[in-house]
Parts: sequence; structure tokens; C-alpha cells
Amino acid sequence: MLHSWEYLLVVLKLRLSLFVFLLLLVVSIGDARLHRTRRFSSSVTEATAETYSKYYNYVELTALLQSLAEKYPRIANLSSIGQSVEGRELWVMRVTKDPHTDTPGKPKFKYVGNMHGDETVSRQVLVYLVEYLLAKYGEEPRITELVDTTDIYIMPSMNPDGFEKSTEGDCSGESGGRNNAKNMDLNRCFPDQFDGMSVSPDNVPEVMAVIRWIQEKKFVLSGNLHGGTVVASYPFDDSASHQQQGLYSQSADDSLFHNLALVYSRNHPVMKTGYPNCPSDVQETFKDGVTNGAQWYDVAGGMQDYNYIYGNCLEITMELSCCKYPFSSELHKEWDLNRESLITYMEQVHIGVYGYVKEAIGGAPLSNVSIVVAGIRHNLTTGKYGDYYRLLLPGTYNITAAAPGFTPKTHYDVQVMDGKAKALNFTLTPVVSRIAVPTPAMPSATSGPDKTTTNSPNPTQTRVSPSEGHSSNPPFPPPEPQAIQPQEFRHHNYADMELFLRKYSNEFPSIAYLHSIGHSVEHRELYVMVISDNPTVHEHGEPEFKYVANMHGNEVVGRELLLNLIEYLCRNYGTDPEVTELVNNTRIHIMPSMNPDGYEVATEGDVKYYKGRNNSNNFDLNRNFPDQFTTITEPRQPETIAVMNWLKSIPFVLSANLHGGSLVVNYPYDDDKDGINQYSPSPDDKVFQQVSRAYSQENRLMHNGYPCKDLDPTAYFADGITNGANWYNVPGGMQDWNYLNTNCFEVTIELSCVKYPLANELPKYWEHNRRALLQFIKQVHTGVKGTVSDDSDGTGIPNATISVAEIDHNITTARTGDYWRLLVPGPYSITASAHGYVPFMIYASVSKDRVEVVDFRLTRIHPDSNGQSPQPTKNPSEKEFQSLIKDLSIGQGLEELVKSTATENSFRYRGYKEQSEFLKGLNLNFPKITSLPRVGHSVEFRKIWVLEISNKPLEAEPSEPKIRFVAGIHGNAPVGTELLLEFAAFLCINYGKNLAITRLINETRIVIVPSINPDGREQAFGNKCTSTQGFTNAHGKDLDTDFFGNASQRVVEAQPETRVMMDLISDKSYTLSVALDGGALVVTYPYDKPVQSVENEGTLKYLAGVYANNHPKIHLGATGCSNNGQTGNIPDGVMRAAERLSHMGSMKDFSMDFGHCPEITVYTGCCLYPPVDQLATLWTENKKALLSMLVEVHKGVRGMVRDKSGKPIVGAIIVLNGGVKVFTTEGGYFHVLLAPGSHNIEAVADGYQQLRQEVVVSSYEAASSIIIEFDMDNSIFGLPREFVVASAAASMTALVVTACIIWCVCAAKSNRQKDGFHRLRQHRDDYDDEIRLTSMGSKKSLLAHEFQDESESDEETLYANKI
Repeated sequence: MLHSWEYLLVVLKLRLSLFVFLLLLVVSIGDARLHRTRRFSSSVTEATAETYSKYYNYVELTALLQSLAEKYPRIANLSSIGQSVEGRELWVMRVTKDPHTDTPGKPKFKYVGNMHGDETVSRQVLVYLVEYLLAKYGEEPRITELVDTTDIYIMPSMNPDGFEKSTEGDCSGESGGRNNAKNMDLNRCFPDQFDGMSVSPDNVPEVMAVIRWIQEKKFVLSGNLHGGTVVASYPFDDSASHQQQGLYSQSADDSLFHNLALVYSRNHPVMKTGYPNCPSDVQETFKDGVTNGAQWYDVAGGMQDYNYIYGNCLEITMELSCCKYPFSSELHKEWDLNRESLITYMEQVHIGVYGYVKEAIGGAPLSNVSIVVAGIRHNLTTGKYGDYYRLLLPGTYNITAAAPGFTPKTHYDVQVMDGKAKALNFTLTPVVSRIAVPTPAMPSATSGPDKTTTNSPNPTQTRVSPSEGHSSNPPFPPPEPQAIQPQEFRHHNYADMELFLRKYSNEFPSIAYLHSIGHSVEHRELYVMVISDNPTVHEHGEPEFKYVANMHGNEVVGRELLLNLIEYLCRNYGTDPEVTELVNNTRIHIMPSMNPDGYEVATEGDVKYYKGRNNSNNFDLNRNFPDQFTTITEPRQPETIAVMNWLKSIPFVLSANLHGGSLVVNYPYDDDKDGINQYSPSPDDKVFQQVSRAYSQENRLMHNGYPCKDLDPTAYFADGITNGANWYNVPGGMQDWNYLNTNCFEVTIELSCVKYPLANELPKYWEHNRRALLQFIKQVHTGVKGTVSDDSDGTGIPNATISVAEIDHNITTARTGDYWRLLVPGPYSITASAHGYVPFMIYASVSKDRVEVVDFRLTRIHPDSNGQSPQPTKNPSEKEFQSLIKDLSIGQGLEELVKSTATENSFRYRGYKEQSEFLKGLNLNFPKITSLPRVGHSVEFRKIWVLEISNKPLEAEPSEPKIRFVAGIHGNAPVGTELLLEFAAFLCINYGKNLAITRLINETRIVIVPSINPDGREQAFGNKCTSTQGFTNAHGKDLDTDFFGNASQRVVEAQPETRVMMDLISDKSYTLSVALDGGALVVTYPYDKPVQSVENEGTLKYLAGVYANNHPKIHLGATGCSNNGQTGNIPDGVMRAAERLSHMGSMKDFSMDFGHCPEITVYTGCCLYPPVDQLATLWTENKKALLSMLVEVHKGVRGMVRDKSGKPIVGAIIVLNGGVKVFTTEGGYFHVLLAPGSHNIEAVADGYQQLRQEVVVSSYEAASSIIIEFDMDNSIFGLPREFVVASAAASMTALVVTACIIWCVCAAKSNRQKDGFHRLRQHRDDYDDEIRLTSMGSKKSLLAHEFQDESESDEETLYANKI
């Protein structure tokens, strides 16, 4: 027992000793660690005292970053996103409030430096930036707010291996540290949008780490810092052609990128100048310190483009210093230069819009939802919290959130202001499909969550909405999306079809838009359903596609298929990837019936007959379009006119016209110049074959080539396609007109052997054609597309021409400069050209499976003025007006003006008395902008009223263009008079209310003469389309044959009405004149008299074309005016006046020859004196065209002629292209209209040197303004004054010398004769001989001149001799 206690005592002592030892050991270790911690903290304090005087190598950089993270744990967190080739960490410092958690609501920003190892300034300034943010947090409100609201990631070195190899002081990168340790340039190794990824991932672990990082974090904004010059570069960095430099490669967010780059450069004292002055290239400059990457030089595989295309991130590249690795003594300066730019650029992450996307049932956040901004072809997606951040410049936007399985939601007219981003949240309603889904045992109503559903006409689809008080998710996960097929197949009459279209337009308003393009003969609407993610407008870069059916009323399969297609696209958008992609990237126009009248009389079961084929006027609509080979004499039908106007208003790319009666795709040309059935290829024959096969290959019955064995056993079409004319000739067809007159490629698809099959057969037609219908739409995304823009400001160039070498068919750009050109795979030489720009050619290779993007940046042609003409300066008001002219000239600008300026009117024909009162009323009600001077009277002493509209109507303003509108030269055609009276009222009423109208009046002198022939107007009979009563004046004279400027041409004295107009025209101050007449539907230009050629005909024809193109009917070129024999095609509705009715003494000829003013005559309708109820329609048709003339008069070339002292020269002659002449008016001003293109101007004035200058005129820009300064003419007889004076002096000297010589000779001779008397005696014999010879010669000479009359000419003498 004692022994046991002793044993226990020993054990306790040992254990106690061991415990004491361990305790002392722990204390000593802790004390040592405490000392080490203190020493480390001291070293940290020393390390963070930045000196800006040394570079940090990898070890030093690591230690510094770790110490900063430890010192500022509340706002800094250091991590590595991967390793370099040599195993160095790729450090990233995260700076934000609570940096260890991922909190929604803060946009993510990043800076990446030292991507090229020898470009080291970026590495250091990012270290300084980290230190600055951490040190100033809590001290400076600006930095505190930035860190609190932004998730900032800073990577000082992406290429630490390269940095270790580089040498300080190496400015040009000769040390070899640019690339990584595998000798790979990291900024050439990212996946490229044009070339993909061509390097092994094993060779670029740095790139792969950054790619993973970008994909994980969903950054919003980024900067990539480099060295070698001083500039901010923005996407795209390369182009499809990889042209080495000079090619502007524009992204969808080009304006935003440009602005972001400017934010950095404008805050950098050196960069903003645009003159880096780098020793390596002292001539290199960058406007405003920024540049498009590809325009500078092409960089394939760059990081900034990868961020934009494959991440949510917008990134630009900043080049910080001329020297890549400057000495460390330069670092403080570089930090000072870049500090403000770095901070201000980070703050840009908070512009635009931001918000959350949640689902409607439980409010759960939705990730990967597409955020779509209308008009910007670049989407981004939401993060894991459903958050998104969309950078945008100030403006108005339509923004949509769309996700598979959910109904898209659009916020319209979102106002983005300058400054902080606008909050914009979305709640999406899921669409739950029940097709082919097993139905589980559902919980009872009491046990499960309550749900409310909105009724849907489609039994396979339910839109689920949350009920109040419940936020639980659906009890079952949604099934895999499956395409929803149409459920009902029946024939839809007009009323049924109309209700169907209205239903889908109302049910799917975010993607479906229903409108009418016109009316049939029986006034049925010609409906078109537009399906797209933004269906109401053309989005830049998005192609326009159309289907048209039921052109022949009894061919009905296409009509029903298109209704099925509308249902299919609407029901499957957001759930089916194929449909969603098509709708998001294409604007699809669907016209189910072009001939609704014909359909109503057609009969179900009709196999091959013609009842209902034609329209209600019994015309075949597919023989009613203008034709290239045949003159179509049938009157143009309202359905045809409506479709032609529709096609002219939208830049369609591809189309199909659906018919019945066979199974084949028929492509242009549809007829042949010889009128026989033979192959008639178009220039794009290969393209047409390609798109035709795309359809036929998806329809098995069609593709086998034997379409209708029962009806036509011999018919065979290889691959189910055929050239139209090779099958049979169709003159006046719609598909050829599409191709020849628009950008649109159209084919005709015959869908059924039976024209009007029974309703129970319709499902099989859908099954045979549904894949083909979709596949054909996809063909619009083949070939090439892009934008043609101005190199100086990046704005799109409308109506630029895209030509492809060896294909004789051009297309033109849309109003914002975008284009699409269908091509088969292969290499091409593509050229873009536009008036006033240098054409540019690019080689492109077209692949089979995608569209190639080929953008063009065109450089303006700079006129050569030989350095003699100063350029006028533009004030802000002038710039605003020029912008207005451009807006009104492009796209829908004028159309929108017309819609926004509707006025109440009550049309009627006004007699002379009422006209006079109306004009006086305008003058009394609008005295500040109108004047009504007395200029003369008619034969019967009725006043000829002249109304002037201007902001200063009583003052001469020679610098403003002056336009003349006249009507009523023939009294039996009073429509023009009523149109001008309404036009005058329209302008006056909208002055001060509509900005565009106000500016046009302020900048224009508008003269309106509503009735030249008031006597004839009083004599005219109403409602008479062909009556000649009132055609002449009271003396029976056709006034349009009474304008003669030369007295020798005039037989009788001019009529009083003519004298009034001649005095008005002879003012020579007019820029343009528009005369309105009736009895036809055409616009004519000078001359009426028969002449072989017309000087400046291109301009005259162009001006007439402007009016015609803005008229809904005239530009179509065919009127069917049976009363005057005008039944053929008139190209573009424009012709030379003499070709219509040649005569002498016309007003337009007088205006040209003696007023030096171009005048066009508009014939407003076939009927001379139509019923009064047609006046409103005629006003609607002409309103836009009349306004277009007010816009057009501000184009061309305007300027001032003066001498060197600034004195204006009045009466100087301006010679255009060596022919047409105009004269300068008071103040030396001139204004002349010219067709778009380059023109030569020659200025001539007495006593001054002659000057020549080239000018460029645009179709959509205000007049080019020039100043011509004359110098005194120092020439005499066309030779320099100095030369002439010297020559004269020399001649006078020669004459004096000659006179002296003659005098000396005569004096000497006189002396010899005196000496001769002495010699006479000595040599008498010799002297007698000399006298004898001399006298013989003298007599001969005297006889020759004795009877010659010096007043007679040689011819008169000869004539007298003959007598």
C-alpha cells in the first residue's frame, strides 16, 4: 500500500515537471512570436512609406501586397488567380468594403498592368493606386464613396516572368521581356472574334487564368495598362480583313467606348493633347489622345476585345509612357500624370442603368438573363444575384430582359442622364410548358401553395403569376423546353385572319407588332405582322426579312402557313433557342395576304382554276410590277403600289413570295429579253440557287424534283429549284422588281400542287414546310454585313454603295450606314463608296456557316482650293441647323416631321375672292413672318398674289436660299393652288410650335404664288378631269408658251400674267422653283423646248427625283393616266419635260435661261379637276414632298465672293462644271443646287484673277459653304503684267534704235548724192546707166498702185473684175 502511494507520488512529480516545462516552452514561443510580429509590423510601416523611386521585383511586390492586405483587412484582400509559366503568382488586390464577401449591388471593376513584361510603368502606378485607395479611404469622401460602392480588382502584373527578364532604361523593349517565359505575346493569345484561338493553352497559363477570372467575375468595366506611347485605345482591336492599319473597326458600343477613352485622356495632361512626342515616332498623333485599336494597328487575339465579346466587360487599353521601362526616377512623374485619370475612369462604372432581374413567382434572382438595349447589337447577362450593370451614354433607350422559359419584359423610353446610373429592375413571368410532361399526383388545394394563372388560348401553355401572400417556388421543376406546335388548322377568311393577327399582337406586344401597309381595291387592310425583339423600329445591324403570301387570292397554303408561323414564333420565343435567336437577331415581316379581295371569292377545293386569282379589278398582281424587259401597260393596282412603297421604306435583305400550283422554289430572273422560255440568270445567280436550295432541302417532297405527278407527270426540277424564265416567262413579276429596285433578294416558292386544298390537309403542309420556313429565314445571316461610317466622326453614311468585284449588282447602306450583302462562300473584293468620300476596298473571305462582318471607314474628299480660299467658321446655331438638315434627309426624319405636324383642315376649292381673303388672313394673323406685296394683275385685273414667308419678310437676306412655289398656270388644274394655300397655312401655324418648321422658315425665304392664271381658274369647270375650259388666260393664251426672254423670239406682246412672273423670275435671287400642275402623275425637269443636250442635267434630274421619291405614287414610275396616254413605265417617275410635251416659251425654260434658277414641274394627278373629297388625299400625298423641297434648297454649295480686303463682289459669275452660270447677289452671296458628288466651280469677275475650286456635295448634308477671295488681275492680254511691260519697253527701245539707224542711213545717202555731182562729170557714162535702171523700176512701181482703191476689199475687186 505504501509502495503504491510512493509510486503515485513519483508519477505526479514527473508530470508536474513536464507541465511546467511545456508551459515555459509555450510562453517563450509566444513571446518570440510577439517580438517577431512587432518587428514585422515595424517593417510594414516602413514598406508602406512609398518613395516612388524604385521598381518592385516579384519578391518585393509580393511582400508589399501581403503587408497592405494585412494592414487594411476591412477593405483589402489579396489573392492569386493562377500562376505564370515559371510558377509566379498572378496577384490581384481586391479593394472594396467587406472584401472577403461577395455582396450584390456593387459593379466589378478591374485594372490589369504589365501584360507585356517590359512595359513597367503600369505595374508601378497600379501599386501606387492600391496604396492611394487604401490610405485615402475614410479621409477623402470621393475615395471612400468609390471603394464603398465599387468592387475593385487590381492586378499589377499579368506577366511577372517577363518583368524579371526586362532591363530598366530599355525604352524600346530590346531586352526581350515583352513575352512570357514561353515567348508568347499574351496580348495576341486570347480567343479572337474572327480567328478563334490559335495557341496551345499550355503555353499561356497567364491568359487561361485571366479568361477564367473574367468569366467568373462578370466585370463591368476594365482598363488594360501598357507602354510605348501615350494614348487610350478602344475596341475593336482587329477586323475581319486584318488590314494592318487605317481600318476603323467599330463595335456596337463604339460611341460609349470612344467616350470612355476620352474620360481617361482628358484627365491626363499629356495624353489629351494628342501629341505624345515619342522619340520613336515624333510625327505620331492621336486626335484628343484616343484611337480605335484597329485603326491604329491590327491586334488579333487581344484582351480588350475578348472582354467585350465573351465577357460582360467593356475594356480599353491605356498606353502610359513613350519609354517602356523608364528609369525609376520617372515614376513619381508618371504617377502624377495618371492618378486623376485612373480614378475618374473607375468612376465610369457607375453610369448607364443597373438593377436586378427576378422571377415573378418567388422573387428568386435570375442569372444569365440577357439585357438587350434596342439599337445596340451587344447584350450582356445578369450575375448570380440577378444583378446587371449596363453602361450607357445619356439618352433614351428601350431595354429588355429576356431568358429562356420566361416572357421577356421591356421598359420603354428609359431616360439615362449624365452622372449616376439609373435603377431599372425587371420581374419575369415564367412560361411553363405541359407538352409531353408526365403529370405527377398534385397536392390538394389545401396542402399546396396557391397559384393564380392567367387564361391562355393555347392549351399547352400557362403563364404563372404569384398570388398574394405566397413566395414559394413551384412544387415541381420546369420541364425541358420543347417547341410548341400550332394547335388549330383551318382556313381563315378576312375577318378571321384579322382577329387572329390582332390577338397575337396584343398577347405578345414585346415581340409582335401589327400594322397595315395599305388597302386593297375593296378597302381591306393589307396587314403585316412584324416579329422581333424590338419590332417597331429598324435596329442597326439587324437584317430585315419578309414573307409575302396569297398574292394570287386562290393560292391559299402560303396564307395559312404564315399564320401558323406567327403562332409558332410567338409561342416559342424565350423557350426554344432556335426561335429565340432568330427573333432576337432578325426583324421578320409577315404579310399573310397581299390579295384579300381575291381570297374572299376563291373556292375551297380549287385544284388549278383561276377564280379569285386576280384582284377585284381583275388584274394579276404578279404581272403588275414594272419590268426590265417589257412595258407593263396595265394600270398599277393599289395592292401593288402599297407593296412597292413598303419595300422602298425598309431595307429588306431577303424575301420569299409564297404561291401554289406546284412544288418548287423559283428564282430570278422571271422573264427574258427575248420573251422566250430560257435560262435568264441574274448577276447573283449563285446566291439565288443557294437560298433556294436552303428551302427545298428541308422539304423532302419538293427536293426530289418531281412535284405534282398526278397533275403534270413530265415536270421535273433538279433539287426542287428552277430559274423562273427557264420554267416560263413572267413579265411584271414581284421577285424581279425586288432585286432590281431594292436591296432585297426574293424568290417565289410554290408550296402545293393544289391551289386551295381542303382544311383537313393543312396540318401536313405545316409539317412539310415548318423546317424550311425557319431555314430560309436563317439565310439572311449569310454573306457579309457591316457598317459604312465617316472616318472623321464615326457616323454612319446612308446610301453608300457596296459593290462586289465581278458581280454587277450593287446594294446600298441603310440610314445609319448598316448593310447586308448575301454571297456564296468564297473570297471577294468588296468596295464601299459614297458621294464626297474616297472609295475603299477590302478583301473578305465568306464562310458557309456564318456571316462575315466587314466594316468600312470612309475618308471625306477634301476639295482642292489651291490654298486661295479661307474656310468659313461655323457657329453653334449653324451646326445645329446642319444637323437638322441631316436628320430630315436620312431615314424617317421627314416622315416623323409630317406625323408630328398634323393640322386641322377643311379642304374645298376656293374661287378668286376666297383665295384673296385667305391670303390676306394669313398676312393679318402672322404678320411677323409673312408679307403680301402687290406685283401685278391678270387680263381681267385680278391680282396675282405673292406670299413671302420668312422670319424677316420685309428685309433682304441674300445669305439665305430663296425658294419659289407656283401653281395655277393652267386655270383648269386648280389642285396645285389648293395645295399651296394649305402648305402656306401649315407653315404659318406650325411656326413657333414645331422646332424643325421654325428653323426652316428662319433660314429660308419662301415665296408662294398660288395662282398665276386667276382668270382661267374662274372659267374652269369643277369635277372635270379632262376639260380644257380655263386652260388659257382671258385672251385665250396658254401662259406656259408665253415666256420669251429675247425680243426677237416674241411675236406679240407678253400677257400681263406672264410679265408679272418674268419680273419675279428675273430677280435672279432664287435657288429653286417648284411649279404644280395637273393631268399626269410625274415630275419633269428642264427643258420644255427641244434641245439636244441639257447642261447640268444630272442635277435637274436629281432635284425632280427628290420630289418624286418623297411622293408615295410618283416614284413608282407608272400612273395609268388614260386621259393623256400616260400608261407606260416612267423610271422613278421623272422625265425631261420635252419628252412629255415639247413646246417653246415655257416658264421653267425662262427660269433656267434668264433667272438662272432650276425649276421642276410636278403633275399632281391624272385628273385635272378632281372631286373635292380627293383634296385631302392629294395633300397627304404631297405634304412630305413639298417639305422635302424646303430641305433640299439648303443643300448644294453656297458661299460668298469677295476681294482680299473683304469687300463683297456683286455680279461675279459662278460657272458650274464648265457650263451652267449663276451670279452673286447683294453681299457677294451665291447658292447653287447640285447633284451629290464632286463638282468644279469656276469664279470669274472683271478685273480679278479667275479662280477654280472643287467642291463635294452630299445627298443628306447641308450645303458646303465656301469663301472665294479674288486677287487683282495682274495680267494683260492673258499674260503677266511684268512680262507685258518688259516686252513693251524692249519694243520701244528697238523702235528708237531702228529710227536712229534709218536717220543715219538717210543722212549718209544724202551726202553721197551731193558727192555725185562732182563724180558726174568724171563718170557720166556710168551714171547714165544707173539713172536709166532706177527710172525703169520707179515707173513699174507707180503703175502697180496708180488706180487701186484702198477702200475695196480683195473680194470686191475680184467681183468687179468678173463683171
